[in-house]
Amino acid sequence: MEKAFLLLLAGMFVLSACDGTLFPEKPSIDSELKGEAVDISGLSDFRKLFVLNEGQMGSNNASLDMLRISDANYITGVFKKMNPSEGASLGDVGNDIAVIGDEIWIAVNNSGIVEVLSAKDETELAAIQVPMPRCLAYDDNYVYVSSWNGAVAVYGPDWSVDAEKSKNPRGAVYRIDRKTKKLDGKGVEVGYQPEGLAVCKGKLYVANSGGIASSLPPAYSYDKTVSVIDAGTFVLEKSIDAEINLQKVFADSKGNVYINSFGNYYSIHSGLWQIKSDGSVHKVADYASYVAFHDDTVYCIGNENEFDYTAPAKTTAWKCRNGAKEAWNIDLGGGNPYAVAALPGNCFVIADAGDYYNPGTVSLFTDGAKKWSASAGVCPGHFAIW
Repeated sequence: MEKAFLLLLAGMFVLSACDGTLFPEKPSIDSELKGEAVDISGLSDFRKLFVLNEGQMGSNNASLDMLRISDANYITGVFKKMNPSEGASLGDVGNDIAVIGDEIWIAVNNSGIVEVLSAKDETELAAIQVPMPRCLAYDDNYVYVSSWNGAVAVYGPDWSVDAEKSKNPRGAVYRIDRKTKKLDGKGVEVGYQPEGLAVCKGKLYVANSGGIASSLPPAYSYDKTVSVIDAGTFVLEKSIDAEINLQKVFADSKGNVYINSFGNYYSIHSGLWQIKSDGSVHKVADYASYVAFHDDTVYCIGNENEFDYTAPAKTTAWKCRNGAKEAWNIDLGGGNPYAVAALPGNCFVIADAGDYYNPGTVSLFTDGAKKWSASAGVCPGHFAIW
């Protein structure tokens, strides 16, 4: 009888543990943070949307916002609120964000660090020093970071470039061990001022912009190459010519890689390029200043009047799947789009930087129409979901 009672008690213990009544899950320590209430109907398959606000260069005011799906709150400045001992802000110029498992990785450019936070409560887990980190990509073992490697253009009183004080070294890609949160070996030298990067079938594709090189003698020219690194050996394999001033990189499930270019702002439009799985390169279309990727599809927003700053913005939106341009309808309703992200359920978030000095806005679009806007930090520009 005693043995039967103990077995019954053990069974009750297991059932209670499974349904959470014995040891109920503790609420996250960020659950007390409250912000602006928004409409989350239609949003699903994720718990939080993180918004990285770049801040103004030299002002040390990069910040992190969060849309918490559980209670439909858009909360600004969550890094500062959850890490009060870390100072006033996230750092100087937040340049990229990625959610990897239950961790948030953030490249803070001028501060020279990659921050790692808990996605559950936004508390700091690690801060890794990387010279001028720009963008992030990852695989099962490493986080890869593109770096300008000390490149800088210094301007004189008349806004001419001071060639003696400016620096234009080639950029690099560093890798960080995901477990130890430490740099693993030396960086791999790539092109000038690398930006976005993506892992595709064991290769790392790196977009080189030449954003500093374009202002410096003797060439005064942008980079136009994509550096290809073998992820296994972490060695540069080759460079592929595409278009000048390359920016973001995406890889689809079929082994195709997409890169957008900003062009040169006066004679070459922004656009999207594809590197096919067979290694061939072709241009998809013009007007792709702001791009997002979801479900093997690249979503593009551009401005047909991007060479004429006095003309009203004539925005065009389109998408690309399997290397072909397709229709995509979205009504931006004016504003100053600065970044776009695609979410599950045919939803999109678009950041409006405003005047780049004061707080911007983040808007949700569903089925092409704006659903709501919320106040963000200064210069919202990067998104990630958990």
